[in-house]
Amino acid sequence: MKHSPAAVFARLSNPSPPAVTPVVLDTAVVLGGSIAGLLAARVFSDHAATVIVIDRDDPGTGTDPRAGAPQATQMHSLLPSGLVQLERWFPGFTEQALAAGARAAPPSGRRFYFEGVRRAGGSQAMMLTGSRPFLEAQIRRHALSLPNVKTTTARVTGLEFGEGAVAGVRYESGGQEGVERADFVMDAMGRSSRLSEWLAQAGWERPAVRRIRVDLNYATALLRREDGDPEINGVLALRSPARSADVAGAALTQVEGARWMIGMAGYADGQPGRTAEDLVRRCKTEFPREFGQVAGNEILGEVRSFRHADSLRRDFHGLTRMPARLAVMGDAVASTNPVYGQGMASAALQASCLSEYLRSDADLSRPAREFFALQKVVVDAVWGIATGADLALPHIDEPYPRGYRLLRWINSQVRAASFLDPEIARQLEEVTWMLKHPSSLAAPGTVIRAVRANRRARTRAPAHPVTSTTHG
Repeated sequence: MKHSPAAVFARLSNPSPPAVTPVVLDTAVVLGGSIAGLLAARVFSDHAATVIVIDRDDPGTGTDPRAGAPQATQMHSLLPSGLVQLERWFPGFTEQALAAGARAAPPSGRRFYFEGVRRAGGSQAMMLTGSRPFLEAQIRRHALSLPNVKTTTARVTGLEFGEGAVAGVRYESGGQEGVERADFVMDAMGRSSRLSEWLAQAGWERPAVRRIRVDLNYATALLRREDGDPEINGVLALRSPARSADVAGAALTQVEGARWMIGMAGYADGQPGRTAEDLVRRCKTEFPREFGQVAGNEILGEVRSFRHADSLRRDFHGLTRMPARLAVMGDAVASTNPVYGQGMASAALQASCLSEYLRSDADLSRPAREFFALQKVVVDAVWGIATGADLALPHIDEPYPRGYRLLRWINSQVRAASFLDPEIARQLEEVTWMLKHPSSLAAPGTVIRAVRANRRARTRAPAHPVTSTTHG
């Protein structure tokens, strides 16, 4: 029986650890020690006698950004769905992260603004904030404490193939080459993954690639948190691309070490906040007062900037010929506009896909199509949310997918109503935070409620300023 994407998404979002985890592998090898790779290692630890994580960066024990993650200095969001899954795979994660310095972001302290108008209410889901290196270090500590998970510091150079399957991983370390035999290999090497080339070189198919030009520029600053600062955490203020010449929005969170983090983003030629002076000025003059209340604090270190050129998706699920005992996770499959903060949550849900696959009595001598089918549900949701909003940006000229105009109208109704109706706000946040499948926003009851809320608002006041936005 075929289940709807919404039903599959709900199943994958299960917060309970699996009850039955059969050991079906001798050695599982994970390529990349990113968050996706560490979560893959955690799932494999239930099903393999030995799990080996190969990464070019020494994992260490600190919270410094990894060389292999140049974007790590920028603001990252751990969406509630990601936190649910981290708690699933590492029971006690939330409590231990808080004890280590993570910051709670309760509903009372969160804010969402669009063009200066604050959203009505929203989800009551738990949120944690911290810098990307800090959060990754917490995940790494949990994953590498597992007795059957080991690490190798090396550069992966290729794959070994047997009869219709991957049989091992080639690597180079300290000028020496080696091969790690494997019963299953997971590629979690991010956007720079060379798996497509390795498959093609070995006579397999190369996955189709989709790109959507984004041209996002963003900058992040750390500021000292002081006594008397406002009791807020998790403030997001977006601007309409049609109204704003060079700044798309800004975000403000608390992070570990008694610090604030402010991030600011712009598209195309817009590069707001690249200097401390510009960032502080904009916080005080262009955004809600919460930003101005913090922006005068001491800036710690330099403002860090980064550019995200495009969203990228590799359609491994569409391959007709692929080797067995191989899968791919994280940004190696899909890397979307970071403004929407979906990366960590997406990786966590893809780990749930791997768990379901390994618990399904799958024939590991055949390609992992069941895994890729599950993963497609997650990636379709992430890709749809992000690119659906990106396609509305004025500088993007890409063909619209089938049904885009209807979905855009529905989204515009729901998003406008979220500033008027707390229940619509809750439903919208549950989707943008990946707690619910996006199709739930198109349910007739939700659409009708949104349309009625917007009509009531139009009869009482001039047109609401958010009716044209497609951002979450």
